[in-house]
Amino acid sequence: MPDLPKLKSFLDKKVKHFNQPEFIREDPISVPHQFRQLQDIEIAGFFAAIFSWGIRKTIIQKSNLLLERMDHSPYDFCLHHTENDLKHLVPFVHRTFNSDDLLYFISFFKNHYSKHTSLEEAFFNESTLSSKSVVESGLNFFYDYFFSQPWFLNRTKKHIAAPKKKSSCKRLNMFLRWMVRNNHTGVDFGLWKKIKPSQLICPLDVHVARVARGLHLLERKQNDWQAATELTLNLKKLDPRDPVKYDFALFGLGIVEKY
Repeated sequence: MPDLPKLKSFLDKKVKHFNQPEFIREDPISVPHQFRQLQDIEIAGFFAAIFSWGIRKTIIQKSNLLLERMDHSPYDFCLHHTENDLKHLVPFVHRTFNSDDLLYFISFFKNHYSKHTSLEEAFFNESTLSSKSVVESGLNFFYDYFFSQPWFLNRTKKHIAAPKKKSSCKRLNMFLRWMVRNNHTGVDFGLWKKIKPSQLICPLDVHVARVARGLHLLERKQNDWQAATELTLNLKKLDPRDPVKYDFALFGLGIVEKY
Protein backbone atom coordinates (compact mmCIF):
# COMPACT_ATOMS: atom_id res chain seq x y z
CA MET A 1 0.00 0.00 0.00
CA PRO A 2 1.15 3.56 -0.63
CA ASP A 3 1.53 6.31 1.97
CA LEU A 4 -2.10 6.39 3.16
CA PRO A 5 -2.24 9.91 4.64
CA LYS A 6 -0.67 11.35 1.49
CA LEU A 7 -2.94 9.33 -0.80
CA LYS A 8 -6.02 10.26 1.23
CA SER A 9 -5.17 13.95 0.99
CA PHE A 10 -4.68 13.66 -2.77
CA LEU A 11 -7.91 11.72 -3.41
CA ASP A 12 -9.99 13.84 -1.01
CA LYS A 13 -9.05 16.89 -3.08
CA LYS A 14 -10.11 15.08 -6.26
CA VAL A 15 -13.42 14.03 -4.67
CA LYS A 16 -14.10 17.63 -3.72
CA HIS A 17 -13.30 18.73 -7.27
CA PHE A 18 -15.43 16.16 -9.11
CA ASN A 19 -18.30 15.63 -6.62
CA GLN A 20 -19.97 18.89 -7.65
CA PRO A 21 -23.17 19.88 -9.48
CA GLU A 22 -21.06 20.75 -12.53
CA PHE A 23 -20.25 17.04 -12.75
CA ILE A 24 -23.92 16.21 -13.32
CA ARG A 25 -24.36 17.79 -16.75
CA GLU A 26 -21.96 15.49 -18.62
CA ASP A 27 -22.67 12.33 -16.64
CA PRO A 28 -25.48 9.75 -16.99
CA ILE A 29 -26.69 10.75 -13.53
CA SER A 30 -28.09 13.87 -15.26
CA VAL A 31 -30.87 11.62 -16.62
CA PRO A 32 -32.61 10.82 -13.29
CA HIS A 33 -31.91 14.37 -12.08
CA GLN A 34 -34.67 15.52 -14.45
CA PHE A 35 -37.26 14.02 -12.09
CA ARG A 36 -38.58 14.57 -8.58
CA GLN A 37 -40.82 11.56 -7.96
CA LEU A 38 -39.02 8.60 -6.36
CA GLN A 39 -40.18 6.01 -8.87
CA ASP A 40 -39.35 8.20 -11.88
CA ILE A 41 -35.84 8.72 -10.50
CA GLU A 42 -35.42 4.98 -9.94
CA ILE A 43 -36.57 3.95 -13.42
CA ALA A 44 -34.75 6.72 -15.29
CA GLY A 45 -31.63 6.09 -13.22
CA PHE A 46 -31.78 2.35 -13.78
CA PHE A 47 -31.97 2.72 -17.57
CA ALA A 48 -29.20 5.34 -17.57
CA ALA A 49 -26.99 3.04 -15.51
CA ILE A 50 -27.69 -0.03 -17.66
CA PHE A 51 -26.91 1.98 -20.79
CA SER A 52 -23.63 3.22 -19.28
CA TRP A 53 -21.01 1.73 -21.47
CA GLY A 54 -19.39 3.68 -24.27
CA ILE A 55 -19.39 7.43 -24.82
CA ARG A 56 -21.16 9.33 -22.04
CA LYS A 57 -22.73 11.82 -24.46
CA THR A 58 -24.35 8.95 -26.39
CA ILE A 59 -25.51 7.27 -23.16
CA ILE A 60 -27.30 10.45 -22.11
CA GLN A 61 -28.80 10.98 -25.58
CA LYS A 62 -30.17 7.43 -25.77
CA SER A 63 -31.53 7.58 -22.23
CA ASN A 64 -33.32 10.83 -22.99
CA LEU A 65 -34.67 9.43 -26.26
CA LEU A 66 -36.21 6.53 -24.35
CA LEU A 67 -37.72 8.86 -21.76
CA GLU A 68 -39.14 11.02 -24.52
CA ARG A 69 -40.91 7.95 -25.92
CA MET A 70 -42.32 7.40 -22.43
CA ASP A 71 -43.70 10.95 -22.43
CA HIS A 72 -41.15 11.83 -19.73
CA SER A 73 -43.23 9.89 -17.21
CA PRO A 74 -41.45 6.54 -16.89
CA TYR A 75 -43.28 5.37 -13.76
CA ASP A 76 -46.72 6.13 -15.17
CA PHE A 77 -45.72 4.60 -18.51
CA CYS A 78 -44.48 1.36 -16.95
CA LEU A 79 -47.62 0.93 -14.86
CA HIS A 80 -50.30 2.06 -17.32
CA HIS A 81 -48.98 1.58 -20.87
CA THR A 82 -51.13 0.09 -23.61
CA GLU A 83 -50.05 -2.19 -26.44
CA ASN A 84 -50.12 0.83 -28.71
CA ASP A 85 -47.84 2.72 -26.31
CA LEU A 86 -45.33 -0.13 -26.50
CA LYS A 87 -45.27 0.13 -30.28
CA HIS A 88 -43.85 3.64 -29.94
CA LEU A 89 -40.81 2.16 -28.20
CA VAL A 90 -39.94 0.03 -31.22
CA PRO A 91 -37.37 0.17 -32.63
CA PHE A 92 -35.04 1.21 -29.83
CA VAL A 93 -31.39 0.24 -29.82
CA HIS A 94 -28.40 1.20 -27.71
CA ARG A 95 -25.39 -0.85 -28.66
CA THR A 96 -26.45 -4.46 -27.92
CA PHE A 97 -29.58 -3.43 -26.00
CA ASN A 98 -32.58 -3.74 -28.32
CA SER A 99 -36.38 -3.51 -28.31
CA ASP A 100 -36.84 -7.08 -27.06
CA ASP A 101 -34.70 -6.29 -24.04
CA LEU A 102 -36.56 -3.04 -23.48
CA LEU A 103 -39.98 -4.67 -23.55
CA TYR A 104 -38.87 -7.18 -20.93
CA PHE A 105 -37.52 -4.39 -18.73
CA ILE A 106 -40.86 -2.57 -19.00
CA SER A 107 -42.69 -5.76 -18.09
CA PHE A 108 -40.47 -6.23 -15.05
CA PHE A 109 -41.11 -2.69 -13.84
CA LYS A 110 -44.86 -3.06 -14.31
CA ASN A 111 -44.86 -6.27 -12.29
CA HIS A 112 -42.61 -4.92 -9.56
CA TYR A 113 -44.29 -1.55 -9.04
CA SER A 114 -47.73 -3.13 -8.96
CA LYS A 115 -46.60 -4.76 -5.70
CA HIS A 116 -43.95 -2.44 -4.25
CA THR A 117 -43.50 1.28 -3.72
CA SER A 118 -39.78 1.41 -4.47
CA LEU A 119 -37.18 -0.50 -6.47
CA GLU A 120 -35.18 -0.73 -3.24
CA GLU A 121 -37.18 -3.83 -2.29
CA ALA A 122 -35.85 -5.56 -5.41
CA PHE A 123 -32.35 -5.45 -3.92
CA PHE A 124 -32.63 -5.20 -0.16
CA ASN A 125 -35.05 -7.26 1.88
CA GLU A 126 -35.07 -9.43 4.97
CA SER A 127 -32.95 -12.16 3.39
CA THR A 128 -30.30 -9.94 1.81
CA LEU A 129 -30.02 -7.46 4.69
CA SER A 130 -29.09 -10.28 7.08
CA SER A 131 -26.11 -11.24 4.93
CA LYS A 132 -22.51 -10.33 5.81
CA SER A 133 -22.05 -9.07 2.25
CA VAL A 134 -25.28 -7.12 1.83
CA VAL A 135 -24.61 -5.66 -1.62
CA GLU A 136 -23.31 -8.94 -3.00
CA SER A 137 -26.41 -10.74 -1.74
CA GLY A 138 -28.63 -7.91 -2.96
CA LEU A 139 -27.23 -8.00 -6.47
CA ASN A 140 -27.49 -11.78 -6.69
CA PHE A 141 -31.07 -11.61 -5.40
CA PHE A 142 -31.91 -8.90 -7.90
CA TYR A 143 -30.56 -10.97 -10.79
CA ASP A 144 -32.79 -13.93 -9.89
CA TYR A 145 -35.77 -11.70 -9.17
CA PHE A 146 -35.38 -9.71 -12.38
CA PHE A 147 -35.44 -12.88 -14.46
CA SER A 148 -38.22 -14.60 -12.50
CA GLN A 149 -40.77 -13.78 -15.20
CA PRO A 150 -41.09 -16.80 -17.52
CA TRP A 151 -40.99 -14.87 -20.81
CA PHE A 152 -37.48 -13.42 -20.60
CA LEU A 153 -35.08 -14.00 -23.50
CA ASN A 154 -31.65 -15.45 -22.80
CA ARG A 155 -30.09 -12.55 -24.71
CA THR A 156 -31.43 -10.11 -22.12
CA LYS A 157 -29.38 -11.74 -19.35
CA LYS A 158 -26.20 -10.08 -20.58
CA HIS A 159 -27.57 -6.68 -19.52
CA ILE A 160 -27.95 -7.55 -15.82
CA ALA A 161 -24.75 -8.45 -14.00
CA ALA A 162 -24.36 -10.45 -10.79
CA PRO A 163 -21.45 -11.24 -8.47
CA LYS A 164 -22.20 -14.94 -8.81
CA LYS A 165 -21.46 -14.51 -12.52
CA LYS A 166 -18.02 -13.12 -11.54
CA SER A 167 -18.90 -9.68 -12.91
CA SER A 168 -17.62 -6.49 -11.29
CA CYS A 169 -21.24 -5.25 -11.63
CA LYS A 170 -19.97 -1.76 -12.46
CA ARG A 171 -23.26 -0.38 -13.76
CA LEU A 172 -25.44 -1.73 -10.96
CA ASN A 173 -22.95 -0.63 -8.29
CA MET A 174 -23.03 2.82 -9.86
CA PHE A 175 -26.85 2.79 -9.70
CA LEU A 176 -26.69 1.78 -6.02
CA ARG A 177 -24.23 4.62 -5.38
CA TRP A 178 -26.71 7.06 -6.89
CA MET A 179 -29.60 5.75 -4.80
CA VAL A 180 -27.82 5.27 -1.45
CA ARG A 181 -25.10 7.94 -1.15
CA ASN A 182 -26.04 11.45 -0.14
CA ASN A 183 -24.03 14.53 0.78
CA HIS A 184 -24.23 18.29 0.63
CA THR A 185 -23.31 18.56 -3.07
CA GLY A 186 -26.52 16.94 -4.31
CA VAL A 187 -24.92 14.74 -6.99
CA ASP A 188 -26.04 11.37 -5.57
CA PHE A 189 -29.66 11.11 -4.45
CA GLY A 190 -29.52 9.33 -1.09
CA LEU A 191 -33.10 8.08 -1.46
CA TRP A 192 -32.60 4.54 -0.19
CA LYS A 193 -32.09 4.07 3.53
CA LYS A 194 -31.98 0.30 4.08
CA ILE A 195 -28.19 0.16 3.72
CA LYS A 196 -25.44 2.62 4.58
CA PRO A 197 -22.89 4.17 2.20
CA SER A 198 -20.23 2.18 4.07
CA GLN A 199 -21.76 -1.02 2.69
CA LEU A 200 -21.56 -0.03 -0.98
CA ILE A 201 -19.07 -1.52 -3.44
CA CYS A 202 -17.07 0.83 -5.66
CA PRO A 203 -18.11 0.77 -9.34
CA LEU A 204 -15.18 -0.75 -11.24
CA ASP A 205 -14.64 -0.13 -14.95
CA VAL A 206 -11.45 -0.15 -17.00
CA HIS A 207 -10.68 3.51 -16.21
CA VAL A 208 -11.21 3.22 -12.45
CA ALA A 209 -9.26 -0.06 -12.40
CA ARG A 210 -6.32 1.45 -14.30
CA VAL A 211 -6.07 4.43 -11.94
CA ALA A 212 -6.55 2.23 -8.86
CA ARG A 213 -3.71 -0.05 -9.94
CA GLY A 214 -1.50 2.93 -10.63
CA LEU A 215 -2.15 4.17 -7.09
CA HIS A 216 -1.59 0.66 -5.66
CA LEU A 217 -5.16 0.44 -4.43
CA LEU A 218 -5.79 -2.65 -6.55
CA GLU A 219 -3.49 -5.58 -7.23
CA ARG A 220 -5.84 -8.10 -8.83
CA LYS A 221 -5.40 -8.27 -12.62
CA GLN A 222 -8.97 -9.19 -13.62
CA ASN A 223 -11.74 -6.60 -13.46
CA ASP A 224 -14.23 -8.82 -11.67
CA TRP A 225 -16.24 -8.89 -8.44
CA GLN A 226 -13.20 -9.89 -6.41
CA ALA A 227 -11.34 -6.86 -7.77
CA ALA A 228 -14.25 -4.53 -6.94
CA THR A 229 -14.35 -5.78 -3.35
CA GLU A 230 -10.54 -5.57 -3.03
CA LEU A 231 -10.59 -1.95 -4.19
CA THR A 232 -13.45 -1.11 -1.81
CA LEU A 233 -11.66 -2.63 1.17
CA ASN A 234 -8.61 -0.48 0.41
CA LEU A 235 -10.78 2.62 0.00
CA LYS A 236 -12.27 1.91 3.43
CA LYS A 237 -8.79 2.49 4.84
CA LEU A 238 -9.15 6.06 3.59
CA ASP A 239 -12.77 6.55 4.68
CA PRO A 240 -14.57 3.61 6.34
CA ARG A 241 -17.93 5.43 6.43
CA ASP A 242 -18.05 6.45 2.78
CA PRO A 243 -15.43 4.59 0.70
CA VAL A 244 -17.35 4.83 -2.57
CA LYS A 245 -17.02 8.63 -2.62
CA TYR A 246 -13.61 7.93 -4.12
CA ASP A 247 -15.35 6.73 -7.26
CA PHE A 248 -15.54 10.43 -8.16
CA ALA A 249 -11.78 10.80 -7.76
CA LEU A 250 -10.77 7.60 -9.57
CA PHE A 251 -13.22 8.10 -12.43
CA GLY A 252 -12.35 11.78 -12.78
CA LEU A 253 -8.64 11.02 -12.81
CA GLY A 254 -9.15 8.32 -15.45
CA ILE A 255 -11.63 10.02 -17.79
CA VAL A 256 -11.10 13.74 -17.35
CA GLU A 257 -7.45 14.02 -16.36
CA LYS A 258 -6.25 10.89 -18.23
CA TYR A 259 -4.18 9.94 -15.19
